[in-house]
Amino acid sequence: MNVDSLKRGIVIDHIKAGSCMDIYKYLELDKLDCSVAIIKNAKSNAMGKKDIIKVEGLLDIDLDVLGFIDCNITVNVIDDGKIIEKKKLTMPETIRNVVSCKNPRCITSIEHGIDQIFKLSDPENHVYRCAYCEQKYEKK
Repeated sequence: MNVDSLKRGIVIDHIKAGSCMDIYKYLELDKLDCSVAIIKNAKSNAMGKKDIIKVEGLLDIDLDVLGFIDCNITVNVIDDGKIIEKKKLTMPETIRNVVSCKNPRCITSIEHGIDQIFKLSDPENHVYRCAYCEQKYEKK
């Protein structure tokens, strides 16, 4: 398979195989008016298989969202056909309005318009908890 290289844009690389559509949704890439290429199950020496997302044009992407999804993802900024910057991700201490609390008694379930805030409570196990009710976030 041959996917053209980017002259200018962002390559989100080292995505765990099968996770690229979650990233597409969380970053709201469907709302962009530019080319977006999704490569699923690409061969990788380090990972076996991986997903890759290429976005034409330079844009601000929320690195905290990517770090929340998987801090092993790398973001390459491309300009004039060359990588000008490689961004390594870390797990953010706080995420806001990325996921929702599933606790039906949480204030965010009762009151509309309140930010959904989750705080990193256990970095080793990638555990986030609701800032209001301490409900653990469970990835699907």
